[in-house]
Amino acid sequence: MAVMMTRIHVEDFDAWKAMFDADQPGARAAATACRLFRTADDPNEVSIAVEFGSVADAEEARAKLVASGVLERVELRVAPTIVELAEAKTYA
Repeated sequence: MAVMMTRIHVEDFDAWKAMFDADQPGARAAATACRLFRTADDPNEVSIAVEFGSVADAEEARAKLVASGVLERVELRVAPTIVELAEAKTYA
């Protein structure tokens, strides 16, 4: 599993979310899951984690996302980064 993670600041979450859901660049076509997080102090600060079955799929998605120009519409805090799970624990 690979995850593409990024953090952005948007002007209006609801307007941005509609654009995100449309996925015009097709960046999530091969995704297996997606999680959106909003910062408690600023709900327009959004962290995005999109899961893929492979690093290659995640890298292809990142390339589509960057080439599409959609990131130019938001304030980019952390560029799309591909990560792999190193460890997972569950606490009761």
